[in-house]
Amino acid sequence: MSFRRDTLTKPIFSWARGVLPAMSDTEREALEAGDVWWDADLFTGNPDWSKLLKVPQATLTEEERAFLNGPVDELCAMLDEWKIFWEWRDLPPDVWHFVKREKFFGMIIPKEFGGLGFSPYAHSEVVRKISTRSIAAAVTVMVPNSLGPGELLMHFGKKEQQQRWLPRLADGRDIPCFGLTSPEAGSDAASMVDTGIICKGTFEGQEVLGLKLNWHKRYITLGPVATLLGLAFKAYDPDHLVGDQEELGISVALIPTNLPGVEIGKRHLPSMQVFQNGPNWGRDVFIPLDYVIGGQARLGQGWKMLMTALAAGRGISLPSLSAAGAAYAARTTGAYARIREQFGISISKFEGVEEPLARIVATAYQLEAARRLTCAALNTGIHPAVISGIMKLHATERMRTAVDDAMDIHGGKAVIDGPQNYLGNLHRAVPVGITVEGANILTRNLIVFGQGAIRAHPYLLDEMNALADADRERGLTAFDKVFWKHVGHSFETLLRAFGRSWSFGVFALAPDAGDARPFYRQLSRYSAAFALCADMALLTLGGALKRKEMLSARFGDILSELYLLSAALKRWQDEGRQKEDFAALEWCMATGFRTIENRLAEILANLPNRFVAGMLKFVVQPFGARVLGPSDRVVHQCASLVLEPSAARDRLTPDLAYVDDDGGFARLERAFNLIAGTDAIARRMRAAHLSDWKDAVANGVITQAEGEQLAAAREAVTKVIEVDDFAPEALSPIYKKTGDVHQFFQELGEQRAAS
Repeated sequence: MSFRRDTLTKPIFSWARGVLPAMSDTEREALEAGDVWWDADLFTGNPDWSKLLKVPQATLTEEERAFLNGPVDELCAMLDEWKIFWEWRDLPPDVWHFVKREKFFGMIIPKEFGGLGFSPYAHSEVVRKISTRSIAAAVTVMVPNSLGPGELLMHFGKKEQQQRWLPRLADGRDIPCFGLTSPEAGSDAASMVDTGIICKGTFEGQEVLGLKLNWHKRYITLGPVATLLGLAFKAYDPDHLVGDQEELGISVALIPTNLPGVEIGKRHLPSMQVFQNGPNWGRDVFIPLDYVIGGQARLGQGWKMLMTALAAGRGISLPSLSAAGAAYAARTTGAYARIREQFGISISKFEGVEEPLARIVATAYQLEAARRLTCAALNTGIHPAVISGIMKLHATERMRTAVDDAMDIHGGKAVIDGPQNYLGNLHRAVPVGITVEGANILTRNLIVFGQGAIRAHPYLLDEMNALADADRERGLTAFDKVFWKHVGHSFETLLRAFGRSWSFGVFALAPDAGDARPFYRQLSRYSAAFALCADMALLTLGGALKRKEMLSARFGDILSELYLLSAALKRWQDEGRQKEDFAALEWCMATGFRTIENRLAEILANLPNRFVAGMLKFVVQPFGARVLGPSDRVVHQCASLVLEPSAARDRLTPDLAYVDDDGGFARLERAFNLIAGTDAIARRMRAAHLSDWKDAVANGVITQAEGEQLAAAREAVTKVIEVDDFAPEALSPIYKKTGDVHQFFQELGEQRAAS
């Protein structure tokens, strides 16, 4: 017997059991998928920075590096994004053959099954590089190595299933796709109406126990060309052939697409991207139970399997593509701003250009930092579910902003499509990343904090499990232990948040990190404020918080900023505290702190319990939101990082695909290097008030060789600023020449006159 448990805890326990909202199996499986990691530290309100800084950097093995510098570079040289988009509407046959032969589809499959056995970081690096050459090729390579038959078989398949299917997936004999989304079930995938009825049927000449499947899926990448379809459906056993339960739940099976009743081949055109994507149908398709991934024992476990796989995959594929897009935007936009002149000077000198350029540069720095940190966790076998959601959401959103800024700075150069437009297709592709793997609106408003508050909170999940325990006495005992720990933690957080907020964080513990040390202190301050406000919101709103989506989104934004800023600090430390890169770090910090303070102010202004809101404001934000964002000095320094050839520019935009051809990107790089190399010559001419290099040679201002060097640079710039044009008949199949139009109207007039 315990006085505390029976006198104090029991009434609280009874009240909490009464107000705790019921949780469906799919909700619980989604919440419990994957692992917690650095997000749990941030939720304590007192992150251990030494733990973060000790995380080993993600690195490539010699074999992985050789693949990146060999087959990946060779693939990039084979790709022509304009022809893929405009002429072929698909990858050419030689590219399909190459990616199969070199096992691009089997990067994550272990070597024992014929795959490459690469780490998550290597997978990320490959996707990153290819995506800077061709979005269609990157997505084609990305999908078989993400959520799909391969990964599900590796984690949940029976040994016989792995031995049968994985070697065929690894070498491309089978092309996989995964069917989850259907017309009735988009973001709410668990509401699918696709069915599998357990029954007996004939398969390959024998009567076996199996499933009769009916489905309609859409938006399925690689679906039109897939030979092996991973299918999510709801399994039913009306005749009780495998047990007493009729509704077995979501299950996942492998469907060879040559089976009778399977219909594939039609294509979608997602935002004018031509990677293979389309709908598929199944009408009374019969498969044996052995085709269920994991066999009969895994019937009804499909949602848990999917959420577990997604906890890792969502942190690799789209974040890699997004980090690459931001880095590509930074490199190309910096180069273009440097070489493009208007009003007699480089447009990079205009502050109106510097501001968005700095935003692109800092975004590239931060997304690359977050990608590396997330891959470091994945490389050690950790599957951080909440962090993967943060990465998918913020990587794609910030890439969208970076690409929009790049388009604005390029102006008409990026608007006119053609072989020389190196930004247009990236801009068109952005909505795809925003939408897939959990639409960003859903992820921001429901998932990041909704899942994070339960999984990453130090006590909440244990409390919920105790409250839900069918054995009331056992649940009360467990709740008593964890609840009072939670109370003690909350009081500690209250005092910590009060002290750090009123002292502006100057006394918070921070590692010896040189110029970045104040940033650690501020993040510790904001972590305490976040943890306290989150606790109070959970206490006052309870289960109603998940319906307060705008509040949840703001909490999610703060948690996301804390993670992304931690990643930027970790990168700066790992790279040796490069002085030149500090401006990018400073921009990230100032912008992130502004977002955190604004979101805190918005939470306090909208928290329904106004007494609690007033108390929290006094504790965590007594002086209001004070951070204004990066100064003009920081903006100028940040933008300048990509305006000259330098080690800093290369660190900001590493390992992009570069093919020395006559394409727009290659032309831009050549012109940029030539202009930078002739800068001193151009300055001498400007000082002499001369614009014609021949006049400058005649007047002895520059030498003949220098003049020719300058002429070559100017010619290279002219090639870059050119845009494509087309013969009218190349753009319109119904085009009529002027003479034909005149003749048409003349004949039409004669016909009308005759009638």
